[in-house]
Amino acid sequence: MTVLLIVVAGWLCACGTYLLLGRQLSRVVIGIGLLGHGVNILLVLSGGDGGDPAFAGGDASGFADPLPQAFVLTAIVITFGVIAFLLALAYRSWRLTADDEVEDDVEDRRIARLETTANSERGEP
Repeated sequence: MTVLLIVVAGWLCACGTYLLLGRQLSRVVIGIGLLGHGVNILLVLSGGDGGDPAFAGGDASGFADPLPQAFVLTAIVITFGVIAFLLALAYRSWRLTADDEVEDDVEDRRIARLETTANSERGEP
């Protein structure tokens, strides 16, 4: 079962990364969600095998480790906040341009062109 969860987490992270590399904001939002779920599965797996619940009493060495669970809860809240922010940005971009594709910035292109000409004048590739 652990190997299956590792494969699922890797697949979710790979799909999320692929979607993040796209130019549409809708794909970026879905990619962040998939990447967040993959990382949460990896965090749960980092806790190892389950143990006895702490409130049941018994030997303290057999208790389950609560730290990965706390990390997952924190990661869920952070991912939710990031996705909500990205959805607000995507909605604003769609309202302004009626498209969700991210365009290159004109100023970035100008600076890249200046850097290319400066490098060619110095003889650098």
